[in-house]
Amino acid sequence: MSIPLVDLKAQYQSIQPEVDEAIQRVISNTSFIMGPEVAGFEAAFARYCGVKHALGVSSGTSALYLALLAYGIGAGDEVITTSFTFFATGEAISQVGARPVFVDIYPVTYNIDPQKIAAAITPYTKAIMPVHLYGQPADMDLINEIAGQHKLIVIEDAAQAHGSLYKERRAGSLADAACFSFYPSKNLGCYGDAGAVVTDDDEIAERVRLLRDHGRISKYEHAELGYGHRIDAIQTAVLGVKLPHLDDWNEARRQRAARYEELLADTPVITPKYLPETHPVFHCYVVRTPDRDAVVEHLQQAGIGVGVHYPIPLHLQPAYRFLELEPGSFPITEQMSHEVMSLPMYAEMTDAQQDEVVEAIKTVLAG
Repeated sequence: MSIPLVDLKAQYQSIQPEVDEAIQRVISNTSFIMGPEVAGFEAAFARYCGVKHALGVSSGTSALYLALLAYGIGAGDEVITTSFTFFATGEAISQVGARPVFVDIYPVTYNIDPQKIAAAITPYTKAIMPVHLYGQPADMDLINEIAGQHKLIVIEDAAQAHGSLYKERRAGSLADAACFSFYPSKNLGCYGDAGAVVTDDDEIAERVRLLRDHGRISKYEHAELGYGHRIDAIQTAVLGVKLPHLDDWNEARRQRAARYEELLADTPVITPKYLPETHPVFHCYVVRTPDRDAVVEHLQQAGIGVGVHYPIPLHLQPAYRFLELEPGSFPITEQMSHEVMSLPMYAEMTDAQQDEVVEAIKTVLAG
């Protein structure tokens, strides 16, 4: 692609000496699993999020899975979430034996609609899992209020929201616990796969700490059955280099988003809107048009990276046919799945690249 959807090479080149030194340090000291690199990043990321604990794990999916297990959520339980998200959100709920209960989204922000949560609560509901989609926090005050009324756990799926703010508080500090992904394309991404569970709850932190490492309390002593979901030291070394740059990178994304909005103002394309009390980080820059498929095809032919996040809602995935949710169950979600597309977005993007993307959109829309 002449203009990629995400340019990881450009980011690496901007911090190459720091990254190379950090990786070489891990190789030289041979502390590849857990150890000081992991502990150092966990402490730094907890401080960044404004919480007491950050537990590094093997992926964002592992983070969701272990957080649910740590709260004792399992067979017979229900977890309310959105169908308009990456598959891992529902998958983790199902993997612990619980049932995902989907509700529709706000038509403006694409996040879960808190006004529709109460009607989905049953005697089996144990938790709510809002997703901060595309890097914009969900309406957490209202969600937490509903959860408090019904004595439910709230776990943020913050996989796309590193550094985003809701009423001046960072994603990760807005609920009982939060789960992050450090997949390479994330705003804070590693060079493989990794994730983290963050929380202020000492007991939950200890449960995740045990569960991620085979229930281990000493080298050969295991308090319970656990899993091999540890983070590795090379990933935390890379993340430790990147974390101090994150706020600057996020600000550059916001500037790119503002410029996209200006350039697209005279087109029928619907640009992102967000709640005034939020400070999004634009993990994806997602626009809408009923002509989505034609625009996507044209951009791809022009060598421009474009994504669709997400074309098939969870409730219509083949894996969830057993829920017996037919098309039309969540009309706003389904409409968005047919209209959204993600334009190239990264901190290193140039004006010329943005101009080329927008001109290509205008060309295809003009017929």
